[in-house]
Amino acid sequence: MIINQTGVKAKEILDLWPEIVWISDRQLREKVTATWQMALEQSVLGPADLRVIPFTLLCGPDLTVSFMDHKRAVVHIARESGKKMNEFFGDALPVNMDVLIAGAILADVGKLLEYELDAEGKAVQGRYGKYLRHPFSGVSLAEKCGVPPEICHIIATHAGEGNMVKRSVEAYIVHHADFMTFLPFKERLQP
Repeated sequence: MIINQTGVKAKEILDLWPEIVWISDRQLREKVTATWQMALEQSVLGPADLRVIPFTLLCGPDLTVSFMDHKRAVVHIARESGKKMNEFFGDALPVNMDVLIAGAILADVGKLLEYELDAEGKAVQGRYGKYLRHPFSGVSLAEKCGVPPEICHIIATHAGEGNMVKRSVEAYIVHHADFMTFLPFKERLQP
């Protein structure tokens, strides 16, 4: 079992991310797990915090959807989208499911460095996050754990920063799964 310096066990990551088992390549699963372990080691946030803090700071104080609920929804939507694209487009536009799932699981890992908790325990953008948004810190964490470049590409391009580059098929899927579960909260009509 992989354990980082602070003692975060692979089982704790699997409890947060049961979807990791969807990655068929064992080495890739271990690299994804190690990236989350490293992020937790460097963060003020713990696994319990991720289940209660809001998934974004951009939708105001009334947002009740947690970081983990949003992130797991993104992974599920991306996976189902990838399956359907493979079913309907086959060899014309193949989706590498391991790359897709690993990228979806890692897309927001950098938020663990971007966020801090204020005196009331509320998630806020920290000093680090004011200078480096989570796509950048996420790629840095993933590269340190040996995550392949095609997955780092998904982390780097899943947010607005990716609008300036050509995205891979898997990156498009994660980007749209992320934004379709973010923008309706941000832009919803108020009664």
